[in-house]
Amino acid sequence: MLEAPAIQTNNQNPLYEQVASRICYLIEQGTLRPGERVPSIRSLSKQLQVSINTVKEAYSQLENRQLLEARPQSGYYVRSRQLKLPSEPVVDRPSLKRPATVTINNVYGMVMRDLLDPNLLQLGIATPNAELLPTSKLNRMLAREVRLHPRQAVSYEIPPGNLRLRQQIAQRTLQCSCALAPDEIVITSGCVEAVSLALRALCKAGDTVAIETPFYFNFIQLIAELGLKALEIPASPRGGISLEALDYALMKNQGEVKACLSIPNFNNPLGSLMADEDKHKLVRLLANHGVPLIEDDIYGDLPLNGKRPSVAKSFDKEGNVLLCSSFSKTLAPGYRVGWIAAGRYQERIEHGKMISGVATATPTQLAIGEFLATGGYDHHLRNLCRHYARVVPLMAAAIGRHFPAGTRVSRPQGGFLLWVEMPEQVDALRLYEEVRRCGISIAPGHLFSLEGKFSNCIRLNAACWDSCVEAAIVTLGRLAAEQLAAP
Repeated sequence: MLEAPAIQTNNQNPLYEQVASRICYLIEQGTLRPGERVPSIRSLSKQLQVSINTVKEAYSQLENRQLLEARPQSGYYVRSRQLKLPSEPVVDRPSLKRPATVTINNVYGMVMRDLLDPNLLQLGIATPNAELLPTSKLNRMLAREVRLHPRQAVSYEIPPGNLRLRQQIAQRTLQCSCALAPDEIVITSGCVEAVSLALRALCKAGDTVAIETPFYFNFIQLIAELGLKALEIPASPRGGISLEALDYALMKNQGEVKACLSIPNFNNPLGSLMADEDKHKLVRLLANHGVPLIEDDIYGDLPLNGKRPSVAKSFDKEGNVLLCSSFSKTLAPGYRVGWIAAGRYQERIEHGKMISGVATATPTQLAIGEFLATGGYDHHLRNLCRHYARVVPLMAAAIGRHFPAGTRVSRPQGGFLLWVEMPEQVDALRLYEEVRRCGISIAPGHLFSLEGKFSNCIRLNAACWDSCVEAAIVTLGRLAAEQLAAP
């Protein structure tokens, strides 16, 4: 193997070009792999005995050549090989179908049961990396809060929920350009309950809900459980739900659609981010049609570039947006603490919460409230986002190396999920069954639509990256390739 080019002061090439060539060589040889951090400017300057400005210029050249990428407050990283994004939806107006009755999918039950199997590597369920959660600190706070407030801890926190927690949540909404008062927030048992309460408040059995597609499968099953119909609106892996298609569908089904359920920030499964201008248009469009928006912002606190996006609720002047979120993706999935800001529907939400579950568990509300007030939540989020910004591209790069030619993968701007679109001949459900026998669980694309549109797609959890996960990606790619090669 050739040695990395040496830095020579008497070389006719400028020093910064020599430094760039050295880094380029290390990338080509695999010493520096896609998604990995390269030496800091200061450390490489000292190592090569060149000026800081020389290294800066070299890194700038490599960034222009798309070999490196700069990440805020983190440094420079080897750029992942850019696979194509999943296919853009073809918004052909006449092809938009009538609302469809949702049926419970057996695949959903199988994927959820996989959670109970300790022998499976869980790449199919959207759970955060447990090693990065502040478990010890939260548990200490939980114990202290129960000790300090013994009577409150065993009492109901009837709707709207614990005041201190609501105050902390209200303060945090300022970061997403939304000014909420504590009294506008209702505490729920996770984001799923928040969305469930919203659907129950707005719809009755037989009504239609507009949803983007592909869409989070738990919400599809929830719509089915409530006896509602779903109207699928195409979504882009870049900008989310198609406003043109939504407008057309609402006009074509005038008066039938009772709510729109959407994830504008880091959609599950695409990871797409809707631009502020489009969020404003979405709110205005739905208001013009008299349709409330149920906005799920559960991944909003996990931007990969460090910049927290606004919420659609920030453009709502009429109380027409019901903003839902939780701390399940950032702090503690098992604590089941979520919330909803329901605008003019708050009274219905509080009533629904009271009759369906009375209250969310008090001890976990106390603990989350304390953590938000004193636990360094912003510092924790920065660490979490830096980790995901590093490992999500590593999995995407591995997919590029090991999956069949023609595979496309999403480039999420937040969260930790990847949407993988394989060649059309690959059956994701068959792949799910095959990799499960190898000790791996994935989420087949069949779950994310009512019409089986994504039968060659899978969703993967990229929250963790280690040798076991890398080996699983190799196995997935091999089995997908074997399907393509089969006669």
